[in-house]
Amino acid sequence: MKRLNRLLLGAFCTGMLVSCANSEGAEGDTTITLWYWHRALDDQVIKDVEAEFPGVTINAQKVGGEYKTKLHTALIAGNGPDIVAMNDWASEYLQYSDKFVNLNDYGVEEIKEDYLDWKWNLAIDPETDTMIALPIDTGPTVLYYRADLFEEAGLPSEPDEVAEQINSWDAYVKAGEQMKERTGVFMFDNLQRTYLQNIEQQSDKYFTTDEEYIGDGGSVREAWDMAMKVNELQLTPRIADGERNAALNNGSIASFIGAVWEANILKDAAPDTAGEWRITAAPGGAGNNGGSFLGVLESSEEKDLAVEITKALVSTESQKEHYLGVELFPSTIETIESEDLYQPDPFFGDQVVMEVYAEAAKDVPLTYYGNLYGPLRSYFEDELTLVERGNKDPDTAWQDVQTKISRELSRQTNE
Repeated sequence: MKRLNRLLLGAFCTGMLVSCANSEGAEGDTTITLWYWHRALDDQVIKDVEAEFPGVTINAQKVGGEYKTKLHTALIAGNGPDIVAMNDWASEYLQYSDKFVNLNDYGVEEIKEDYLDWKWNLAIDPETDTMIALPIDTGPTVLYYRADLFEEAGLPSEPDEVAEQINSWDAYVKAGEQMKERTGVFMFDNLQRTYLQNIEQQSDKYFTTDEEYIGDGGSVREAWDMAMKVNELQLTPRIADGERNAALNNGSIASFIGAVWEANILKDAAPDTAGEWRITAAPGGAGNNGGSFLGVLESSEEKDLAVEITKALVSTESQKEHYLGVELFPSTIETIESEDLYQPDPFFGDQVVMEVYAEAAKDVPLTYYGNLYGPLRSYFEDELTLVERGNKDPDTAWQDVQTKISRELSRQTNE
């Protein structure tokens, strides 16, 4: 609670406190206020759901700026909206589950089987079994690769063949060595992504479900060591973030593991390479990066109605429209298997990419992120950047990140 109070004070100081109770001038007998951000939901779906509830107005507010800070503020003030969207950082709010409606008390068990199990579980507090939000979209990860460069390097270029031969991180690194030796092209884009996407494939991350820190060994250490191996072999271009798009477009980078939503970023970043990219199963297995949720606040005066509207906004039917409208990758199994979503994509050589995304989405392992996943992830990313671009000693970087985490955990314990 002290953390939330501190954030509230900061929000007041910066004038960021926002009014979020039922809106003035809203039409209809009852108004349900919804907070989300641009493209977190398809606007037409919101209108369609509103039409399903006669006498109800959904006051849908696209909240810009520091969304999380404003959500913190609303939680403390107790006058927030009825429904809130949350990104993949929703797990950070499990420790404040009393601020949210426990959806398990509202019959959501009946729709549980409609959703990917690993996504469903991410919004449940393992200690209290409180479910604070329903899934919207997901971010299954795959291998994006340049088929022409793979062929030039003497590697398989067809998606099935690539998945079969490059099926582990060791095989991926070995292929990277071959790519660099024969073409001079880098297989990986940077160490941060190499580490992050490895972690996202693992069941064990930084914490157990009892919030015991395990990031000083296990899968975290293995992912770190793999990134250090990539660094030692100089398989990344060691460029700044702002230079990545140019490197993708000029053929300096042959592949990267990324989430489904990165396809559009790639298309914008590398238009000159259209038709040369393909996707296939990621070495090391499926993971997830990103994806959002929709929860109802305990402060809502219309909890029953807000829950029913939330269910409708993330239903199987709505998720199909969210995908077709703003390309939110579904979390409902029936939607993922909908034939309408399986279309050839010219940017990927007319590959039906949904086939690969769908398999990845179903294979993501069950996992637990923990209350401090976000801060800890940033500590690792900072040190990885120093190793890659500043030539910082890897062992020193590992010790430094563990020291930062130890201090953070101590600070949390003392609050």
